Amino acid sequence: MRIDALDAALIRLLTDSPQLPVLECARRLGVARGTVTSRLARLHENGVIEGIVPRIDPRGFGYALTAFCQVEIDQKVGHDDVAEALASAIPEVVDMYTVTGASDMQLRLVAHSAEQLQEVLDRIALVPGVARTASSIAMRTHLSGRVLPLVEHAARG
Repeated sequence: MRIDALDAALIRLLTDSPQLPVLECARRLGVARGTVTSRLARLHENGVIEGIVPRIDPRGFGYALTAFCQVEIDQKVGHDDVAEALASAIPEVVDMYTVTGASDMQLRLVAHSAEQLQEVLDRIALVPGVARTASSIAMRTHLSGRVLPLVEHAARG
């Protein structure tokens, strides 16, 4: 789907203020309320916007440590079963991808401390189908969830 400058401006507005009412979005963008409503519906229907929710930073409630975990899985179990088991058993997993390369899955984890991270990694190792893990701790976050520049680039064509 092609997006234009108005779509990009609407996405930025709702990213910055997810609870902004449609009428206020229309006022700030200088368009009719119906225009905002129809644009939002189109963006949702085409999968550009999955939902409008507040951005949550785990550091705000004590999860100051971010780590990455590469998971090798037992090929007899399969990715989907391991992914479902990890998602249901380990709330500290905030992102999960099946990947190519030396590992089968890449996880982004959060923890209160290095000690708690070790407990999380121990729980991951116990999930049926997990054969081996390797992890690294993020020292500093430079970008996370960075999508708005991509939206604005796409809107320019």
